[in-house]
Amino acid sequence: MPFEINTGRPATLATHGMVTSPHSLASSAGVDVLRAGGSAIDAAIATSAVLAVVYPHMTGLGGDAFWLIHDGGSGEISYLNGGGRAAAGASAAALEERGLREIPLRGIVPATLTVPGGVASWIAAHDVHGRLPLPRVLEAAIGYARDGFPVTARLSAFIEMMRDGLLQHRETAALFFRGGTMPRPGTTLANPNLANTLQAIAECGRAGFYEGPVAAEMARFSREQGGLFELADLALQGAAWGKPLVGRYRGFTIFNTPPPTQGFTVIEMLNLVESFGLKDLLGPDRLHLLVQAKQIAYHDRDLLLADPAFANIPIETLISREYAARRLGLINPATALRWDQVPSYGSLSGDTVYIAAVDRHGNAASLIQSLYGAFGSCVTAGNTGVILQNRSAYFSLDSDHPNCLAPGKMPLHTLIASMAKRDGRLCTVLGCMGADGQPQIQLQLYTAMIDYGLDIQEALELPRFLSGRFGLGEARDTLYLESRFPADTIDALERRGHSIHRWGAWNEQGGHAHGITIGPEDRMLSGGSDPRSDGAAIGY
Repeated sequence: MPFEINTGRPATLATHGMVTSPHSLASSAGVDVLRAGGSAIDAAIATSAVLAVVYPHMTGLGGDAFWLIHDGGSGEISYLNGGGRAAAGASAAALEERGLREIPLRGIVPATLTVPGGVASWIAAHDVHGRLPLPRVLEAAIGYARDGFPVTARLSAFIEMMRDGLLQHRETAALFFRGGTMPRPGTTLANPNLANTLQAIAECGRAGFYEGPVAAEMARFSREQGGLFELADLALQGAAWGKPLVGRYRGFTIFNTPPPTQGFTVIEMLNLVESFGLKDLLGPDRLHLLVQAKQIAYHDRDLLLADPAFANIPIETLISREYAARRLGLINPATALRWDQVPSYGSLSGDTVYIAAVDRHGNAASLIQSLYGAFGSCVTAGNTGVILQNRSAYFSLDSDHPNCLAPGKMPLHTLIASMAKRDGRLCTVLGCMGADGQPQIQLQLYTAMIDYGLDIQEALELPRFLSGRFGLGEARDTLYLESRFPADTIDALERRGHSIHRWGAWNEQGGHAHGITIGPEDRMLSGGSDPRSDGAAIGY
């Protein structure tokens, strides 16, 4: 169907290979690797590494990553878990001894409760699927870190927004406020310490980050600043292969990352809405239904999601059509489903990057990597140039909750990557940033493309909604809507009892997403990039 409320940007088309990400320089670096004979996995690593340099408010070597990888030869889709594990000394009791009743969002405690896991996943993916040597894959990232890169208006605005937090830590302040001034749009910013760390990874692989001088410096910094992880914790960190979750929606097979990520909620929500006829694309009936499905699935997530090595999660039940059928009675077409009205089983924020890459051999990577909050913990690990994440703030300190902090445990992760097949062939590679909002964005994208026939770029540019809570004092079921939704749709939702918060026309708080679709016959690659980011879909 035609769609008029967009930027007019067409989807990018290509026949040989494609990369899409939230920064054009990163996408370009990935495509350069593809042209040099690299695989989609090589390209995803190259793109991710450049993003760690040029998009430091969203991602970095100090964060975690999760992958879905499609093997073009076998057609198999594998899951790769690059989640960081809690340090041996990390426990609720250890934090209570420091006078903490909850995990702070910034500072040395969340920075060092868990070990960064993303780099371990790069190496694991490259070991199996890489075609080019690591020095070539990381070449562009090393160059941008050492020689500098142009600061975008978006990055400058994030530095300004986070000024107070960044200035609290000497190493971070030195990186972003050299000479005491903030980098303005169009100026150049470098991180030579990060270039050295990337060089160590290029030369030594996993050992270049988790052992040797880089690891020793991160451990020294943690110890001297009163942090929790130590050299032994870094040495133990790895990445693990597994199987994705699998669901079905209107003839499509949907693949998503399993626990500790929240990927099951996407499949649960699609199961909930499949029996309904989704009406007008921008009308109130569709939004009302999708929001109620979110309320139900997120209740299950909040009660049950945790590291599956530490908790028994009834995942097969949660993604089953039978379970969805039992929960359908909660959906009321006339009235909003309040958060506290959802019977349980039986805060929206976060900064992340998503990368999709496809090569000429049909290999594909769906990679999501993050520091969690803007600039993560705001803590830079000594002279490594690595900003450490604050993902551990997602742990609970309630000993009865499955997501309670424990040594060696991964926290609940909002990061999810997705793929889809039709008639047994890969057709979609997509994902998004937006922390708790990520499943809702995936739900909007899949239904827009499958139910209404929009292409990937049109789906990304749809007016976006998120249900949740952004500000203090707001209800957990506040419905945030970009102002491009028709006024009569917003009015109708208010009449049904939704508490509406109006955003601007294009709001980055609504997350940004990217994706590639593959044509069923000609295998034409069609890439989309979210205008809410600095991104680009680039092919050749």
